[in-house]
Amino acid sequence: MLSLKDAHVKIGSVEAVRGCSLEVGAGAMVGLAGRNGAGKTTVMRTIMGITKLTRGSLHFDGTDITGLEVHKRAGLGIGYMPETRGLIPDLTVEENILLPTWVTSADSAARLKVVYEIMPELANMSDRKALLLSGGQQKMVALGRALTVGTRLLLLDEPFEGVAPALAQRLSDVISALKSDDLSIVMSMSELTHSQTQLDHVWGIERGANVVAEAA
Repeated sequence: MLSLKDAHVKIGSVEAVRGCSLEVGAGAMVGLAGRNGAGKTTVMRTIMGITKLTRGSLHFDGTDITGLEVHKRAGLGIGYMPETRGLIPDLTVEENILLPTWVTSADSAARLKVVYEIMPELANMSDRKALLLSGGQQKMVALGRALTVGTRLLLLDEPFEGVAPALAQRLSDVISALKSDDLSIVMSMSELTHSQTQLDHVWGIERGANVVAEAA
């Protein structure tokens, strides 16, 4: 489903990723593990197209998408949940969830229904502004937003970071329930805790390069 090969990425004059590779099979749930500053977020942003490769290649479902724009990647069914959540504070929960559908051809009503079925608690707070939510609630909204376009691949950057234990467990349950033959998931994490037992494979990263990958 996804193949990132020999990725090199510069942020300013710093080479944040240097020769990292990642393979994700169809329907697989894969972990990208490394300490803070290892390059995990840069890899995720590169797959989404927010950060550009300076060397290497990226293929999705057999198609080279190395130079494809972000919104076109979303149109292919790739959804991204950033570590920082990236919500617009003055927009409501529902408006934040629907944001990606405004720049793609996704059926917003149908996708919103799916999100609310998966996380009914979001429907109960749909009219609340994002700035009034707790950190864990904001993570759930960010996951819902990623799901509106992420029908084939979900990129979840540190989904459990900074979240209270009860909400972290809820997020873990939701993510585990998403696993299917039709949806691949990549999760970056500093520690292999939540959802670890659901991972098919773990790719290690350190200083922007691969370290020994291990079976989950």
